[in-house]
Amino acid sequence: MPEEKRQEAICEVAKENSARKHILVVDDDPLMLKLIRAYLQDDYKVSVVNSGKIAIEFLLKYKPDLILLDYMMPLYNGATVLKIMQSKPNTKDIPVFFLTGKTDIDTVSECLAFHPAGYIVKPVAKAALLEKLRKFFAEQPYRTGENGEKGI
Repeated sequence: MPEEKRQEAICEVAKENSARKHILVVDDDPLMLKLIRAYLQDDYKVSVVNSGKIAIEFLLKYKPDLILLDYMMPLYNGATVLKIMQSKPNTKDIPVFFLTGKTDIDTVSECLAFHPAGYIVKPVAKAALLEKLRKFFAEQPYRTGENGEKGI
């Protein structure tokens, strides 16, 4: 029987305390986490976690302004995480953009059925991601509360 490879848990919290928007990136692919962090770090506070379960734990302590959430992950996939968030008063209003490499109509329809704030197909170019986020935040009403306030 082949031995199952365990992935080390990653949870890196943005350390700076500034007026920049705080984005949580959730993806089980460490290379994708590194890439998206590199894309965003000049314009946003960026925290990264590599599983849906760790994302839920993160939201017990922090309330980011936006979550970029991989749709296809083991155990707690993006849909599960979003359902949990939508059931909790402290996280139901945090916007979520699903990240996925799938572009087939069934997957897209499935993702959109959860009413995320957006949908991003991986891989995504830096300029396209930054423009999508800039437009999203420009259209959002001002959210009250500190980025570090308690979540779930």
